[in-house]
Amino acid sequence: MGARNVVVLAAGKGTRMRSRRPKVLHRIAGRSLIERVLSSSAAIEPRMTTVVLGHMAEEIKQTVGARPSLTFALQEPQLGTAHALQQTDSHFADKTGSVVVLSGDVPRLRPATLLSLVEHHEQTAAACTMLTTTLDRPYGYGRVIRSQGELVGVVEEADATAEQRKIREINGGIYVFELEPLFKALAQIPEAGPKHERYLPAIIPLYRQQGLIATTFPATDSDEIRGINSQTELAEVSGMVRRAKNEELMGSGVTIENPATTYVDDDVRVGADTVIHPGVMLEGQTTVGERCELHSGVRVVDSAIGDDVTIRNHCIVTESSLGSGTVIGPFAHLRPGSKLETNTRVGNFVELKKTTLGEGSKANHLSYLGDATVGRNVNIGAGTITCNYDGREKHETCLEDGVFIGSGSQLVAPITVGRDGYVAAGSCITEDVPADALAITRGRQTTKTGWVVGRKGDGE
Repeated sequence: MGARNVVVLAAGKGTRMRSRRPKVLHRIAGRSLIERVLSSSAAIEPRMTTVVLGHMAEEIKQTVGARPSLTFALQEPQLGTAHALQQTDSHFADKTGSVVVLSGDVPRLRPATLLSLVEHHEQTAAACTMLTTTLDRPYGYGRVIRSQGELVGVVEEADATAEQRKIREINGGIYVFELEPLFKALAQIPEAGPKHERYLPAIIPLYRQQGLIATTFPATDSDEIRGINSQTELAEVSGMVRRAKNEELMGSGVTIENPATTYVDDDVRVGADTVIHPGVMLEGQTTVGERCELHSGVRVVDSAIGDDVTIRNHCIVTESSLGSGTVIGPFAHLRPGSKLETNTRVGNFVELKKTTLGEGSKANHLSYLGDATVGRNVNIGAGTITCNYDGREKHETCLEDGVFIGSGSQLVAPITVGRDGYVAAGSCITEDVPADALAITRGRQTTKTGWVVGRKGDGE
């Protein structure tokens, strides 16, 4: 068995998407189409993976990032799939082993199917193995043409006769080629159509003329090779992926009350006995522990949620962590860098940014805590604001263990309130407060008895 290689064709504009974004950068359940394809291709342990780029090549490079043994080739102009593969010729100078050709817009191909395809190819003497499947309604796909059971070629929908259109076996657009004869044959593929393009299926009759074997391998699940060419198809395939993820979670003991309205990305992990109410979104690299309850309208992105956590309705949690036993919401907003230790409470309309809340601490109502370190068993009253920005720089607030902050207080950073210190309600604190001290900055109240009556009399 020779070395395995992969080529991903990703040069097209995807004009039917009606989008400025390259088609392969559209996302399904948290990952772009091309990232999904590259992830699946890792199953065959390729020696080298080459992505053929064209439209908005730099944006695609930035998305896929640096990966081991990943190279790029440029197709300009885009003149068909055979022309695209031809642009990788210089990447295969030794011309040994095989190359698997994948489409960057076919994101559901399972690693197991791809591995079976490659192993089948290696067990035959074929120069080319093409992945096929059978559809009840094959309209729009290239039909597989056979003679006495042997692969003869592929005819596209527009060129097919009425009899050929009845054929249900279609070309999946995924191939395995032996490298040795490949690039010489690619140069011999004739141009076709008004754009003078050259397409990979035309290599099959060429191989037959040269006495080389071209064969097929069936994909049992036709949805695996569904390509995405429009926003409608993107939504349909996205729905398939999300349903599969929800079924996986429910199979592991997670309760999802309404799977149709629950959106969970591929890489999210959720513990058993967690209950997910309708309208929840779990995105990115999020992890959720066991016995949690996520109420309707919750969105969690790239965050770590401990065990026995309750997130009430309409909370947003981004790049943050919640310790076990924490309760937040409703309508709480945890911005990046927030860390809630065990058994903390963050209530309605409270916003945290780059803030640590120590074990047992509470901020239950209408507060903003930014760039703050809050110790254990701290109580933060309603309407408290850490004034962390002076117009140029951010400054830190430190509330040590046992601190009590009265309602309506403003803490002008940088500032520290010492252990067991108190801040009286309605205070604007601009200096550090020592441990065990009470800080009050209210103005003295003046009450003018009968003032309202007198004012009314003046106006009559």
